[in-house]
Amino acid sequence: MTQNATLTPPTSGGLAPDTDTPRRRPRRWLAGTLKAIAGMFFVVLALFPLAWMVIAGFKTKTEVVRTPFQFFPEVWNTENYTQILADPVFLRSLGVTALGAVLFTLLSLTVNSMAAYAFARLEFQLKRTLWVVVITTMFIPGMTILLTSFIMVTKLQMLDTLAVLVLPGAAAAIHVFFIRQFYLNVPRSLEEAALIDGCGRWGVYLRIFLPMSKAPFVVVGVTSFLTFWNSYVWPIMTITSPELYQIQQYLAAFRSERSSELGMLMAGSALAAAPVVLVFLVFQRQIIANIKMAGLK
Repeated sequence: MTQNATLTPPTSGGLAPDTDTPRRRPRRWLAGTLKAIAGMFFVVLALFPLAWMVIAGFKTKTEVVRTPFQFFPEVWNTENYTQILADPVFLRSLGVTALGAVLFTLLSLTVNSMAAYAFARLEFQLKRTLWVVVITTMFIPGMTILLTSFIMVTKLQMLDTLAVLVLPGAAAAIHVFFIRQFYLNVPRSLEEAALIDGCGRWGVYLRIFLPMSKAPFVVVGVTSFLTFWNSYVWPIMTITSPELYQIQQYLAAFRSERSSELGMLMAGSALAAAPVVLVFLVFQRQIIANIKMAGLK
């Protein structure tokens, strides 16, 4: 009995052949190196203003505006930071802004998650029409409705109150859309089992959907917090009492009244930006992961 079987070269289990030939390795190394250099360049470019702001707070009045430009101070002086922290108006503005940001974030999570649950799980008349209207508001620039919003809060006698900062803007179509996409992927069996056990719609929302909402809540909560903290135009229009000044208002007033104290202004700006940077650093992994997850759905 003769054996006519021929030897065949081993395969890689159906995988594509390795194309990393010696001639291509230098090209890949060069491409990777160029990408790394470009990434480092853009990182430095993005962080340069923030780094200069923090370091300028340690300079004297003359060093901040010295020509030619000098990035680091000759002597690291903390006087600007101590003086701005000793200003009671600065600390009060920081506290009022923090209180407003927390209230705005909690209200935003409550309103937008309830609206998202209604559009994702409930059936009611004109649901599709209302959803189209909500989505359409995403494409309307906020500046175009600024005057209308101001007239409305004026008629409601909300000017110069904390409510005028917290209530308008808490409901956002983009947040409703983001949370609704998450709720659409919750298995209906959980909801149906709870309804059969006698749990009402409120119970389903509070006991099932709300505890599962950590992922979208992190994104919406951080975004709402940052939006409130960095708001400038709306507080300028609606707040006149120094007791309710937001931190951006305080810095704007400081710049116009004490323009020669540029080092102290940079110190105040750095301290005002610190909570925002801290919040983003704490939740950056959850934010990026959840945005990727939402993009894949």
